[in-house]
Amino acid sequence: MEHADRYDGADGARAPRWAQRVLVAAGLYNVLWGSVVVLFPGLAFDLLGMEPARYPSIWQCVGMIVGVYGVGYLVASRDPWRHWPIVLVGFLGKVLGPVGFLLAASRGELPWSLGWTILTNDLIWWVPFAMILWGAMSDAQRRLSPSTDERVLSVGDALARTTVDAGFGAGRTLLELSRESRLLVLFLRHSGCTFCREALADLRDRRAEIERAGARIVLVHLASDTNARPFFARYTLADVSRVSDPGRTLYRAFALGRGTFAQLFGARAIAGGVRAMLRGHGVGRPDGDGFQMPGAFLVSDGRIVAGRPHETAAERPDYVGMACSIS
Repeated sequence: MEHADRYDGADGARAPRWAQRVLVAAGLYNVLWGSVVVLFPGLAFDLLGMEPARYPSIWQCVGMIVGVYGVGYLVASRDPWRHWPIVLVGFLGKVLGPVGFLLAASRGELPWSLGWTILTNDLIWWVPFAMILWGAMSDAQRRLSPSTDERVLSVGDALARTTVDAGFGAGRTLLELSRESRLLVLFLRHSGCTFCREALADLRDRRAEIERAGARIVLVHLASDTNARPFFARYTLADVSRVSDPGRTLYRAFALGRGTFAQLFGARAIAGGVRAMLRGHGVGRPDGDGFQMPGAFLVSDGRIVAGRPHETAAERPDYVGMACSIS
């Protein structure tokens, strides 16, 4: 019999009961708050002694969005570890919302008295939401980490055992290709990641310069090639060398593990996420390990001559500069 303060997730992961209760509370609060705003758009303004909203329908739209978030939290409460992306989206909103309010209030566009909504809508949820994200990441690391007796290959051995699935050099090993030309090997996170999409857009825009520098691009990903092909084609990169590595053999050989909380959800990652979103790189359904860290390396003759694991999930390397590196 399980302890009363824990429950089993759909994939066997176990989350503490408090995480479920936090998301139920957040969901009910959001649904209630959003419903009140939709049904009584002038109530908050009357209570605060403010002028009525000039366009109440816009305020009602805010209430609708908050209420929809609440439905998401209620769904996530059934399995907080599994549904961590919903919690992440909510956490980002609760961090960025106060930032936007402070900017607007400091410019006189919003009254400071409206800040009470920031306290109850955002600030009080920071710690529990961050704890849920941390717990989900720790659980994924525990379940998905290789067993201690699983040998991590050297870079040379991993390259020799890895065959290109599609694109240039299909059917040949990365070691063979690295002996013919330098390889710019980019390890991706998953197709739903906004940073992954930003990286592919950067490669697309700089591809000609990278190839003029004498390097060939190799994309290493966690999905099946069937699922990955249309995603890469969207960035006109369907013809570059691709390697599917769901077992993370190549990732581990290049010392790429799962990220820490700061690397995935810290200030630099959040700022990078805002940057990527403003550039038009959205998010999608994760197709792979959402906690996997990316990296970029220049490989020549079976060894690394430049590059390293990313310091944060949001890092944007200088691909052209790396391609021009000389061993």
